[in-house]
Amino acid sequence: MPDRRGIGMTSQRTRDRLINRLKDRGISHVELLSVMRELPRHLFVDEALASRAYEDTALPIGHGQTISQPHSVAKMTEILLDGIPKKKVLEIGTGSGYQTAVLSRLVERVYSVERIEPLQNQARERFYQLKHNNIRLKYSDGTWGWEENAPYDGIIVTCAPEEVPEALLKQLAPGGRLVIPVGGSGKQSLRVIDRNGSSFEETVLDDVSFVPLLSGQE
Repeated sequence: MPDRRGIGMTSQRTRDRLINRLKDRGISHVELLSVMRELPRHLFVDEALASRAYEDTALPIGHGQTISQPHSVAKMTEILLDGIPKKKVLEIGTGSGYQTAVLSRLVERVYSVERIEPLQNQARERFYQLKHNNIRLKYSDGTWGWEENAPYDGIIVTCAPEEVPEALLKQLAPGGRLVIPVGGSGKQSLRVIDRNGSSFEETVLDDVSFVPLLSGQE
C-alpha cells in the first residue's frame, strides 16, 4: 500500500486546501472535517490518479463506478449525523470504501453492502491496512439492505435508485434518518427521510448526479 501520509499532491498541505474548500462550501461539522483532513483519500483510488485525490471531484474506480466528490461525502455525512445518534449506520454501495471509512471514524459501527465483488475485496484490504475494525461488509444486492442487522439509526446510499427502496425504509429505526439520491440519469435529487414511529417525513434537497443503484450482483 502507498504511504498513507502522502507527498507532493497527496501531502497534508494539499489535504488542508481541500478542507478549506469544504468549509467555504458550508461544511461545518468539526469532527467530520477533522476525519476528512486525516483520512488518506489517495489510498482509495488507483495509484495513477493519486495526484488528483484531493481535488473536489469524483474519480473513476473501475467497473463503471466512482469515488464520490469529497463535498458530496461531507454533505451527506453531515446531514446524516445531524439527525441520528452516533451508533449503527448502514451504507448502500461500498465502492472504494472511502465514504465507509469516513463513517467508521464517526459512528460506533458501519454495515456496508456492495454488489461488485472486486470493489468490495479492494475496500476490505484498505480497511485492514488502515485498521478500521468497526466495519462489516456484505456482498449483496443493495436494494435489499441488510435485514439481519436492522434496524439502523442511519442509512446512507451512495448510488441513485429511481425510487426509494421499500426495504430500506423498513430497516430504518424509529427516529432514524435515510440520506439518498433519487432519480434517473436525467434528473436526480438528494433526499432526507426521517422516520417518526411508523410514518416518514421526506425533504428534497439539491440536484445531484450519482451512478445508478442497480440490482443483482457482479
